[in-house]
This record gives sequence, structure tokens and C-alpha cells, in this order.
Amino acid sequence: MPRIFFNGQAMVGGPFHASVADALVGPVRTAPGYRFFSIDDVCPGLHPDPAVDTAIEGELYDITLEHLRDVILPGEPRELELGVIELEDGSACLSMLLARGELDRGVHREITHHGGWRAYLATLGRTA
Repeated sequence: MPRIFFNGQAMVGGPFHASVADALVGPVRTAPGYRFFSIDDVCPGLHPDPAVDTAIEGELYDITLEHLRDVILPGEPRELELGVIELEDGSACLSMLLARGELDRGVHREITHHGGWRAYLATLGRTA
């Protein structure tokens, strides 16, 4: 089964976690080299950038390709696309990334310095 890194609403406590709860492997971080953006404070967008030394917190899941196709991808916003990232242990996995061209639009708030979605939500007085 493919592994996927979730860093937003599908994580434990998030509104979409129930659809992937049985596939949870555990908490992980990306390798350094990622920026993180808020998409209208609804969901996050991960963006690879080898010029930065930041890692982002998230959770790793083992899901079937069918579940990815039928459940996960249809619910993702247009601002995100499926890609491959590197985790802190050097392994690769799938993740939802900020879609090509989205960074150029300049409409998403950078939240990299928070290190993760839950930490950012806490600054808004919300929980995941």
C-alpha cells in the first residue's frame, strides 16, 4: 500500500480523520526543505523549497490506491495536487502539495514558522 503524509484536516482530531483513521501509522515530519501555507485558514498547503531548512509535522498513513482515488482525492481543494515528498528518515511518500502556480498567485499566508497545522490553528484559537 502506498504511504501518504497528511498535515491538515485528515490528521487525528481533524474533520476528515474518520475516513483514514484505520490506516494511521503515526506522527512524522518531513525532511528539511519545505514551506507551509494556509489556504484560507481551511487547510494547509505544503511546498518543497530546497532553500529553506524547515521540516513540517504531520502523520503517516498506509492507504490503498482505491481509497486515495475514491475518497481522498475527490475531496481535496483545487489549490492542492498529489505529489511525492521526503520524510525526515529519508524515505519518500505521497502528500498533497500546493498546486503548481498557487505560490505565484500570492494569496496564501505562509505559516512555515509554526511548523505544523495544529500549531498554526492554536494561534487562531482553534484545534484540529
